[in-house]
Amino acid sequence: MVAPGDVVIMLSNSGETDELVLLTPHLKRQGAQLIALTGNERSSLAQAADVHLDAAVDVEACPLGLAPTASTTAALALGDALALALLDARGFSIEDFARSHPGGALGRRLLTHVRDVMRSGGELPTVDIDASLGEAVVEMSGKGMGMTAVVDAGGRVEGIFTDGDLRRCLDRIGDLGAMKVATVMTRSPRAIGPDRLAIDCIELMETPPKVTQLLVTDARGALVGALHLHDLFRARIV
Repeated sequence: MVAPGDVVIMLSNSGETDELVLLTPHLKRQGAQLIALTGNERSSLAQAADVHLDAAVDVEACPLGLAPTASTTAALALGDALALALLDARGFSIEDFARSHPGGALGRRLLTHVRDVMRSGGELPTVDIDASLGEAVVEMSGKGMGMTAVVDAGGRVEGIFTDGDLRRCLDRIGDLGAMKVATVMTRSPRAIGPDRLAIDCIELMETPPKVTQLLVTDARGALVGALHLHDLFRARIV
């Protein structure tokens, strides 16, 4: 299976492990490049390799000084450094990593966009800027997001009205039908674009004062969706 141009990494603390030393001439005949990671730069493996990485330690952590403990940690650190150097040299990107790990937590964070988890269409609570407070409360309660977006005639976001806004204005409410939602809504609410990564929502939500809902708007500020912290939990983004 070894072909010319392949790179073989050999790990041996002594550098004299029989099964590795015996392999080296065969690998070289196949045109492979050898990297030896050992604790002895004068060892057979170190001398035969194209590149030798020195993982020598002064003393093992084992109280008997026998079991490879500190040396295995040194080898692990060097191996990680080698892998990261290769990643940088190849220009390996976040997107490359995500494509290699699509099913795990990291993959979800790197591949899931806001549009994938946001609520839209009939699930999206929204009222017109001229709506009454009563209409806003009905819309907010019916859609179960603890808020409703407030938009102008062109669909652009003017504000947001939340459960918290309702509690804060209770002492000023006389007639729900007479009071306009625009008088008690929060203007310039936090919003995010649909093409952003869903994980970016967390930073926006966590910025004081913390919120649990975000509006999703396009480039011209028009409402295209909304999401709740619970939506991120369901998508296993957090």
